[in-house]
Amino acid sequence: MKKNIFDRLQGGEAVPYTDPQHFQISEVAVRTTKLLLELNATADTEKMRQMWGEISGEALDPSTMIQIPVYVNIGKFTRIGKNVYINHLCSMLDMGTITIGDNVLIGPKVNLLSEEHPVNPADRKALMVRPVVIKNGAWIGAGATILPGVTVGENSIVAAGAVVNKNVPDNTVVGGIPAKIIKHID
Repeated sequence: MKKNIFDRLQGGEAVPYTDPQHFQISEVAVRTTKLLLELNATADTEKMRQMWGEISGEALDPSTMIQIPVYVNIGKFTRIGKNVYINHLCSMLDMGTITIGDNVLIGPKVNLLSEEHPVNPADRKALMVRPVVIKNGAWIGAGATILPGVTVGENSIVAAGAVVNKNVPDNTVVGGIPAKIIKHID
């Protein structure tokens, strides 16, 4: 039997919008959107945690806080560690997987993007994915964008407004568009 579309994407296949399984993405995204509407409408922290668990399929650790509103297109491919703080308006496109380690700070209006399209115009309507990994102790500044395939190293800082298109080494500060190393953290 043919693998499902999510397995195929995560296996490195570029999947066009005309793929007969493409409807599976829409089905999951619609379910997630309905749950997000409820999550983003509550001021109750425990309700938010419960709703995030329904979206992601994994309970949110009690030491972790997500400020609403938060946005995710699928949710079941996002893993969030312990003692994480995610500020308002974080947006996550997670079909390629997003892994957030422990003790991570994510500023407001951060974009974590594991999805992209081919450069060739003839193929551009295809979808491709690559994982995003934010390692333990990292801090992602306000308005930063982390692009597909990027790993942000342990204890590293991504400056506000940066666009990160390459891996960030451990204990490093990066900033700018595209992000470049500013300094190393002792």
